[in-house]
Order: sequence, then C-alpha cells, then structure tokens
Amino acid sequence: MSRWSLVYEGVDAERTGLREALCTLGNGVFATRGANPESRSDGEHRPGTYIAGCFDRAVSVVNGREIENEDMVNAPNWLPLTFHTGDGVWFCGPGSDERIELDMRRGLLTRSFEAGPPGRRTGVVQRRLVSMADPHLAALETTFVPRDWSGALTVRSALDGEVANTGVARYRGLASRHLVPGGTGTDTEEITWLRCATARSRIGIALAARTRVSSGPSPTHANVNARDARIGIDLSLDVIEGVPVTVEKTVALHTSRDHAIEEPLQAARTSLARAGGFDALLERHTTAWHHLWRACALDIGDEEDQRILDLHLFHLFQTLSPHTADLDAGVPARGLHGEAYRGHVFWDELFVLPFLDLRLPEISRGALRYRARRLPAARDEARACGVRGALFPWQSGSDGREESQSVHLNPRSGRWVPDRSRSQRHIGLAIGMNVWRHYQATGDLEFLCDVGAELLLEIARAFSDLAVHDKALDRYRVRGVMGPDEYHDGLPDRKEPGLDDNAYTNVLTSWLLSRALDVLRELPGARARDLCERLGLAPEEMERFETVSRRLYVPFHDGVISQFAGYGDLAELDWDGYRERYGDIRRLDRVLEAEGDTCNRYRASKQADVLMLFFLLSREEVMGRLHHMGYEVDPDLIPRTVEYYMRRTSHGSTLSSVVHSWVSARMDRRTSWRFFREALRSDIDDVQGGTTAEGVHLGAMVGTIDLLTRCATGMEVRDGVLYLDPLLPEELPELAFEVRYRGHWGVGVRIRGDRVTVSVPVSREAPITVQVRGDRAVVPPGGSWTSPPR
Repeated sequence: MSRWSLVYEGVDAERTGLREALCTLGNGVFATRGANPESRSDGEHRPGTYIAGCFDRAVSVVNGREIENEDMVNAPNWLPLTFHTGDGVWFCGPGSDERIELDMRRGLLTRSFEAGPPGRRTGVVQRRLVSMADPHLAALETTFVPRDWSGALTVRSALDGEVANTGVARYRGLASRHLVPGGTGTDTEEITWLRCATARSRIGIALAARTRVSSGPSPTHANVNARDARIGIDLSLDVIEGVPVTVEKTVALHTSRDHAIEEPLQAARTSLARAGGFDALLERHTTAWHHLWRACALDIGDEEDQRILDLHLFHLFQTLSPHTADLDAGVPARGLHGEAYRGHVFWDELFVLPFLDLRLPEISRGALRYRARRLPAARDEARACGVRGALFPWQSGSDGREESQSVHLNPRSGRWVPDRSRSQRHIGLAIGMNVWRHYQATGDLEFLCDVGAELLLEIARAFSDLAVHDKALDRYRVRGVMGPDEYHDGLPDRKEPGLDDNAYTNVLTSWLLSRALDVLRELPGARARDLCERLGLAPEEMERFETVSRRLYVPFHDGVISQFAGYGDLAELDWDGYRERYGDIRRLDRVLEAEGDTCNRYRASKQADVLMLFFLLSREEVMGRLHHMGYEVDPDLIPRTVEYYMRRTSHGSTLSSVVHSWVSARMDRRTSWRFFREALRSDIDDVQGGTTAEGVHLGAMVGTIDLLTRCATGMEVRDGVLYLDPLLPEELPELAFEVRYRGHWGVGVRIRGDRVTVSVPVSREAPITVQVRGDRAVVPPGGSWTSPPR
C-alpha cells in the first residue's frame, strides 16, 4: 500500500461490514457503501446508499408500546451488477483472488477477482466512483476477460428500490421500510429509471441509469426485467477468449429537495444525458479531489500514520464537501456510511467544524445554518421547559425535534432500558461555541449579523433561564441535566432523571453568557438594536447574563472539580475486578445493567466529561473562567483533575481518546501519544468490535487531524491574531499544512522542532498578524516569517 491507498486482499467475512464502511464513496450529497455490486443485504453484506438530510419516520412496537423513530433512509441501490457465462447461474460472489483497493487521492474504488470454474474462468476488474465534480452522478465500470473460453456472456445491471434499513442488527426488529414505489421504466435500450418516495416525509427520489458496452462487441440483444421497485436490463454478448469487454454503468440520482429542478426523474434524465463516459467522469472527479487535497492535506512524514490520517480526511469529504454547503444537512455522527444512530446529528460538529473553519469555512457555515433553520423547534422546546430562548435536541434529524429514543436495547442483557440522553442540554453550548469559533476564525461579520448572533443569543437566553438561584449558596444552579459522560443519567437515591450542577455544563454556560455579551458588542449598532428588539432582549436580561456568568455553582471534592453535585459521594468501582471478569469494559453501562446494577452508583465515566473543559478551553481560559465565577483555585487544579478522571474512565466512546490525548498533550506526552494512536486506529481496527461496520465515527476521525493541526501546534485565533505555540509529539519531527485565514487562501504553516514558518500567498488581502509564543510579526501577502528559536 502507498500513502494514498487502502488495500484488502482475499475475503474475510467477519470484517466485510468494516471494509464496506471504510470503502464508502460519496460527495457530501450522497454516499454509497463499498459493498460488492452483486451483493444484497444478508447480515454479512450491508449495501447502502444514503442521501444527506433524507429522513423518514416509522412506528414500531416495543414491549407493547408504540415507538416512533426517524431514520436516514437507505435509498435505492444503484450498484447491482452481475453476470453469467452461458450456464444461467448468476455470479453472487465472492470470486477468487479478490483484491479491493481504495485510491483516496482520486476517490476511486477498484476491485479485481477471478470467477467461474475451469473452462469458464473469467477475470473481472471493476472501478467505481461517486463524483465529486458532478454531485448527482456515480459510475461503475466493469471489464471482463474470458480466460479460457469463448461464447455467450450475459450482464445484468439493475436499480433496486426493494431495500430497507437493515444495516444495524439491533434495529432489525423495528420498522425498517421507508420507500414507496413510484414505478420503473426504460427510455432507450441503454437507459432505465426508477422512482420512489419516502413513506411519510414524501421526499421524491429518482434514479436513471445508462448501461452500455464501451469496449468490445455490441450486445446481441437486451432484455428488461421490471417490477414496481426494481428494474434490470440483461445485455447478451458474444465474447472471445482473451479479449476484454468493458461495460459502463452511469447513474444519476436526484431528489425533490434538490435545487433548480422541475421534478426528480426529469432532473436525473437530464444529468445522465450530460454525463460523459467513465474516463471523462473520472478526469473531472480527480480534478475535484486534487483541489480538496491541496486545500486540506497535512504532511507528517510517517507513511502508515499518514495513510490513516488521509483516510480520515477522505471520509470527512464523503460526508461534508463543498457541495454540502448549499444543503439543509447537519453533521451526522456516523457520516453517510451506515445506519448507526439512525443517521442523526449529535454534537460531533464540535469536533469537526474547527478543522473546516480554517480550510473550507463555507461548509461550516452550512452546518451552522442547519441549526439556525431549526431555531423555531428549539424555541418550542424552551417554551415547553418554561424558559426563554432555544433548547436544541440531543439528537436532531429532519425538522429539529428531539429524536432521541425513549428506550434502547442492551444487547448484552437483551432488555430494553430507559434512554434519558435527551437531558444532554449541553448540545446547545456546543452550537454556541461553534458559532463563536467560526466568527473568530473567519472574521465573517456578515454571518454573525445574518444568523450567528441570533443563534448564540437564543441559546444563551435559555441557559440563563435554566440557572436558578440558590439562596443558601448564593449561587445559580442548573438542575436535571446530563453531561457528556452519558453513564450518569441520575443520582442513585433519586427517582427524577438528570443531575445537578454538571461542571462542564455550568462552566461553559458561564463562558457562553460572556460571549453573548461580546457578540452584541461585535455587531454594528443598528443591527444589535434591531436584533434585541426583535428578540425582546431587554437590558435587564443582559444584566442577568453578566450576573449568572459570575455566580454559577461549580462543585469540588478531594481537591478536584466534581463532575456533578454529589459525585464525590458515589462508590469507587473495582476496575481491576471488572476488567479481569469481562476484558473489554468500554461499555461498562451494558455490563452493569446486565448484572442488575447501574453506573449511577459509581465514580465511572464513559468518556471525558469534566475533561472536556480542558479540551475546549486553554489552561489560561479555564483558570480565568473559574476566577470570573468567583473561585480561587491553585495552579495544580487542572493536572490533579485530569489525573483523577483518567483513572475513572472506560473510554466507551471513540471521542474519549481524542479528548484525553488533547488534555494530556502538555503534561504527559507519552500518554497523549498513546491516546492519539488509539483514536487514530479506532475505525481502521474497529476497536469497539463491530461498530465501524455500522458507520464511521466522524468526530473521532476529524479529531485526530485536529490533534495535530491545533493541539500540537497550539493554534488559536483570537481578536484577529493567529497564535501558535507548538509542542510536537517526539514521534513527529515536522508538520506542514495550509489554512484559509481572513481571506487568504493557502496560508502555509510548517513546524520543525520549535521553529515555525508562516507563508502568506500573494493576494490583495491585508497582511496577517502571527504570534508564536511571545514573538509577534505582521506577514504581508507574498511574504513569510520564521519564528526565532526558543
């Protein structure tokens, strides 16, 4: 394998789902898993095509109760292609000598294999792309070489709408069919089409396919096999031993949500008519990929780690690309790669958008506009909770209502247990932080005036109102919430769900309220006045922002920040005992529930919670924030707190390794590197045992890149200054990448040891101000500056 390739040789049935997920091809509009074209969903194979923002609802019965879930829909499968060599037995895989190569540089998946018995041996090579240049097009090219025979070859190419959401085993007992057939047909001997709609959301979907021989003998005849939801065309060919025959299948996919179309089927026909052959599509597609890599690639020197980082970037662009910027789509936690979490949008944008802010900020703006469009639903939730402003859902889908399940299945015990994750109100704090970070990185005042300020202010209002004054403490408290940990959803001696005074929530609430006041100062006077009038934001409420930000309660115990009020009273867990009995205890919650116990009784976390503060805010910001809140804390509070929770975390989320690597980067570099390696390999090695097959972990993937480009470099953007304070891992002698900063495309950053070189491309933009540790310089367009040695 080279830096740019991921290669699978042979057939490993147990890892088929993993391979399919990691070989997904997409363009931010839709993505198709790397399933073999002849395969159908059978538990081992999980073919799937997923369209950004395409959701549908269905009702299931669980334990005698009706449960409604919204899923990202498994769209009609455009891939199906198989063949037989005159014996009437259709090839259903696998072949011998199977080899699959993902070329990440070009976004091309190539498969080669041998099929058939002696006397009918056929070599097959397939190339596949989902176009990054033409976001409604995909193509599959198949070349057949008869090894030891001549005669009839029949190739069947189909569009299959008889699909369902069956890609996650624990969901298979639930309602899974979301497509209503809309008919199939042919336009010419080469062109077939299929249309359908989602069952409740009524999103129209249409596919048109062109199947033709691009090299070799023309078909002797073609037969069409059509049903309401599936259509296939059989091409019969006379082939000659040793002479290659190439069949191209080009597909256009459109939905009723697309811009600038009359209706989906006509749009699909038009896109298909404009499409050239496979090589022409590949050329345009490769150029588009070249532009993405040029803008976003980073170089670290180590080939194996470089390949995995490139893989992570590659899968970011399958889900979020420049095409996504104009869509109404958020950041799905598992990408467009599978059906885990039902394709919902959680808080993973907190780990994804900082990277995009400094490379492709238009994509970040698109993700933030997804949130802004759902402000009405968030305001409804706030009103239902008796507060002003906006409370966003922990899981979001089509319209912004809460999509979290009320119950979830513990596969270890087989029991359905209550799901209280909707109490994770901190999702709003993440959105508010993303707004502020985007503004700091881009200086985009127009975005702030348009939707950013309103989004941040409405979230701040809700958290200000959630904070209730406690006379005994003379502090404000936020009750009945969950933190990022997720293992703790209540106190063991209390029936009501939720926790009080989650430190992460309270400290970030204080931070956000201060940023809300900053936003009002950043806006032009007339815009600030108009926005306050429209929102009914009176001076008294802004005064409350300041008061609450200074008087929120933060609990402490044993010289560390408490995860929540009462955490210090919980029992210690016998970590060694549980590891000895169960081995992998990443999902400790499932282990304990199966034993009739609960994590609520123990000082045990699924993932970083308090430590998220040190991930999102610098040491100086955390200490300054606590001082702002009226707490006098000693300088060793942070290392004590980090060490305390590191010993009490099971890392049941892939995000946990990212955060732990970050917070230990400047205190324990060996530990930080170990966590980085765990995060780096979490999907490619499927460390959680089967979860990657259901969809990649997008936040963790991008988090590994962010660990190098922001954490290791100490890169921050504040008040119009690009700050760098590098401390590269000892394992990385150098690091180089580019950022888009304040109108400059391709500001180069290269770090060798403790020296930093910043290069600004030629342009008409203003010079940029850079500070490396205590040294500051103004770098003009066309210039560069290297920091002095430490």
